[in-house]
Amino acid sequence: MAKILLLNGPNLNLLGNRNQDVYGSNTLADIERSVSDLLQRHQIQTEAYQSNHEGQLIDRLHKANQKCSGVILNPGAFTHTSVALRDAVEAIDIPVIEVHLSNIHNREPFRHQSYIAPVAAGQIIGLGPTSYLAAAYSLIQIIQKRGES
Repeated sequence: MAKILLLNGPNLNLLGNRNQDVYGSNTLADIERSVSDLLQRHQIQTEAYQSNHEGQLIDRLHKANQKCSGVILNPGAFTHTSVALRDAVEAIDIPVIEVHLSNIHNREPFRHQSYIAPVAAGQIIGLGPTSYLAAAYSLIQIIQKRGES
């Protein structure tokens, strides 16, 4: 059975409490549950992980390359700063969809640059929690096309 890693970076553990005008009221657990429910309907397992530490995210990407069919990645602020995370995405052989709850292009100028986007299979931004569901649908299509499900 195919498996998708739902990988979330720094401060996403604070969803539901942090800056609700930008990030909404859903918690990370709410988002994980909705993605898992969607993927389960397509016979795809979900593994969810969140860390505030760059190296742990990189380690999870490396492990996912061995046991997952794809990754939904919200790198949080590492989007704009981490060459190491970018290199980890580029180094693995499974598709990674970058997601963001907010539209990074209509926020502060330092958020406009994504180091991840050039090496990701796709980027979905600005749709709130629906960004994650759109990424899940995208990976379902990729997995089905490859005949993995």
